[in-house]
Amino acid sequence: MFSDLRIGHGYDVHKLAEGRKFILGGVEIPYTRGLLAHSDGDVLIHAVMDSILGAMAKGDIGKLFPDSDMAYKDADSMVLFDKVLDIMKKEDYSILNMDITVIAQKPKLAPYIEKIRQSIAERAEIQINQVNVKATTEEHLGFTGREEGISVHCVVLLYK
Repeated sequence: MFSDLRIGHGYDVHKLAEGRKFILGGVEIPYTRGLLAHSDGDVLIHAVMDSILGAMAKGDIGKLFPDSDMAYKDADSMVLFDKVLDIMKKEDYSILNMDITVIAQKPKLAPYIEKIRQSIAERAEIQINQVNVKATTEEHLGFTGREEGISVHCVVLLYK
């Protein structure tokens, strides 16, 4: 069946800020604030990339795309995702599945989940049923509950 299975976990968090676009999973979502970061702030794609890199023992996006490098200033995270996918393919790995949890009090993400799943599946050249995205609140607890930021966890299973 598979000669090599690898699991990776990714986690990222970004602060919500005025004057920024809100981009999640490559999808621009209408909201009053966006995510503050050196790049476009797509916290979901950042967690996905970290999970893939982690599964291959290749570090994380901070190592690959340091925020001290101006080449990545306001970078499109989907373009960075392409670079991580290229590394994965060069290592002869493929995505079996990924499970993503977005933790955000607001905005409500249910209307955008399928579009986000499709965006990730298309970019990674996998089937939509290999990508699960779910969103939850923290019942107004912690920084996400106070609507100060958003965090994302992602687990990915790679195979050869």
